[in-house]
Amino acid sequence: MFSHVMIGANDIEAAKKFYDATFAAIGGKPGVIDARGRIVYQHNGGLLIVTKPIDGKPATGANGGTIGFAIPPAQADAWWQAGQDNGGTAVEDPPGLREGSPYYLAYLRDPSGNKLCALSVVG
Repeated sequence: MFSHVMIGANDIEAAKKFYDATFAAIGGKPGVIDARGRIVYQHNGGLLIVTKPIDGKPATGANGGTIGFAIPPAQADAWWQAGQDNGGTAVEDPPGLREGSPYYLAYLRDPSGNKLCALSVVG
């Protein structure tokens, strides 16, 4: 259904450090900066683009919005830790299987406040 996700960042260097580390934790490659200064990530058929907002205003995380990545539990733990080690912030509960559900989840906010989730269906 989706072709890509594009999110805003206030500091492209901080965003690249964060996303390069989190993608490396799940076997992905570093992002490539295109001619417009956007960071482009391709992994497992998905495309994530990180850019300064084109309207010149500050980037903000979507209140209530979450971007989900399909990541197996062992990689989700590494992704979560790499994010925290590279400018991200842990949010919600620590990574784990959620009681009463088949979902293994890990949540982070990137350096610009975008909320991210690693999700795996277990069992």
